[in-house]
Amino acid sequence: MNKKLVLKLNGYILLFDAIAMILPVLVAVYYREKAGFAFLPVIVLCVALGLPLILSMKPKNKQLFAREGIVTVAVAWVMMSLVGSLPFFLSKEIPSFIDCFFETTSGFTTTGATILTNVEALSKCLLFWRSFTHWIGGMGVLMFVMAIAPMAGGTNMQLIRAESPGPKVEKLLPKANMTAKALYGIYIGLTVLEIVFLLAGKMPLFDAVTTAFGTAGTGGFGIKNDSLAGYSAYIQSVVTAFMLLFSVNFNIYFLIVARKFSAVWKNEELRVFFFVVIASVALIALNTFRLFDNIGGAVHHILFAVASIISTSGFATVDFNVWPDFSKTILVVLMFVGACAGSTGGGIKLSRILIMFKSLKREFSSLIHPRSVQTIRISGKKIDDETVKRVSSYMICYVLIFFTSLLIISLDNFGFETNFTAVVSTINNIGPGLAQVGPAGNFSNFSDLSKIVFSVVMICGRLELFPIMILLLPQTWKKY
Repeated sequence: MNKKLVLKLNGYILLFDAIAMILPVLVAVYYREKAGFAFLPVIVLCVALGLPLILSMKPKNKQLFAREGIVTVAVAWVMMSLVGSLPFFLSKEIPSFIDCFFETTSGFTTTGATILTNVEALSKCLLFWRSFTHWIGGMGVLMFVMAIAPMAGGTNMQLIRAESPGPKVEKLLPKANMTAKALYGIYIGLTVLEIVFLLAGKMPLFDAVTTAFGTAGTGGFGIKNDSLAGYSAYIQSVVTAFMLLFSVNFNIYFLIVARKFSAVWKNEELRVFFFVVIASVALIALNTFRLFDNIGGAVHHILFAVASIISTSGFATVDFNVWPDFSKTILVVLMFVGACAGSTGGGIKLSRILIMFKSLKREFSSLIHPRSVQTIRISGKKIDDETVKRVSSYMICYVLIFFTSLLIISLDNFGFETNFTAVVSTINNIGPGLAQVGPAGNFSNFSDLSKIVFSVVMICGRLELFPIMILLLPQTWKKY
C-alpha cells in the first residue's frame, strides 16, 4: 500500500472541502446569519490538515494502482462526511453529532434521507450547504479534483472507476483528466440549464439553485417541509424532466455532442430505462387514478414520483405512502432498479440487471445446448466474463450488506415495512421509503446505532459497495 500517495490525495480533498465551504459562508454574509461562523473553524481545520499532507507527503511512486485508488476514494468519502457534518454541529442547529453525520452523509451520497422534522428551521447557509453536498457528491469530488488538477500525473482511471457508478467505466477521451473535465462540463451545463428553467417559472433564485443541486445529484434534499408540493406544476414538471435527464448515462450526452446519434439509439440500457418509466407510470395510473381529481393531474404526479424514485432523487409532490399496495410495490421495485450506469443516480443500475438477466438466459441455454458457445451483449458490445463475474460478486455483497443492516436496525422495532424500505432507500441512495420513513416521515426516531448503520450503508451504496469492503480487509494495508 502506497500510504503516502493516499494521504497526499486526501490532502487535496481536505483543501477542496475548505474551498467548497466558502460558498455557504458567502450565503451567510448575504442573509446576515450568525450560523455562517460555524464554517470558519472547519475551513481552518481543513487547510491546517490538508496543506501539510500535500506538501510533506512525497511518494516515490506516483502511479495510482487499483488498490490505492479504491482506498483513496473510501477514505475520502468517510472523511468528507465527518468534516462536512461539523458546521451543522458547531452551529447547534442540529445538536446531536450522530444526526449531523447522518444528514451530511445523506447529502454527499445523494441519498436525501433526513432526520430533520422541520427543514425550514435551518439557516439558509446551512440549507445551502445541505443541498450543495448533493451536487458535490453527485458526480464525485475526486473526479472534480482530477478535472481541475493533475493528480498522480493525471494518467490513471483508478479514481474514476472507484467513484463512478456502474459495472464498467471507460474513458471518453485519451486521458483520465480529460474524461473528468468532459463529464463535469456536462454536469455543470445541465445544472445551469435547470436553474434557468426554474427561474423562468418565477422560482426564487435561492430555491432554484438548491433545487437544481438536489436534482443534479439526484439527492432530493428539499428546503421546504413539503418538498416540492408547494411549487407550481411547471416547476414540478421541470424537475421531473431533469431528474430523468440526470438518470441517463453521461456518455450519452457526450455522444450527442459528438453527433453520434446512431450510437445513442442503439444504447440498450437507455431504451430499457424509458420503457420501465413509461410502463411504471401506466400501471400506477391504472391502479390509482381514482385518488386524483383528473387524469392530467394523476399522470403529472405519478410521473414525478416514478422519476423521483427510479432516479433515486427522493423529491415528492404527493405522499405515495397512501397509494394502494400494488403501486407501492412498483415503487419499491424501482428503488432496487435505480438509474442507468454512469449517471448520478443510485440503485443496482439497469446495466447490471440486464447483464444478470442475459447471464441467466445463457445458463438456461447452456443446459439445453451444452456444446453451444454464447456471448452476452449489451448494445451490440460483448460483455466479457470478468464483468459478469464482477456483477455476480456485487450482488452477493449487496445481499449480505442489505440483510445484515436490516437485522441490526430491526432492534428498534419499527415494523418490517419501515425497516425494510429504510434499508432499501439508504443502500440505493433514494431517501424516502414507506411507512414511518415515507415522503411525509423521516429517520429521526431511529437509534444512534441504526443511524450509524444507515450512514455506512449510504456510503457503501454510493461507492458501489466494494471500496468500503476492501477498506476493511487487513490485506489491503499490507506492503507490496
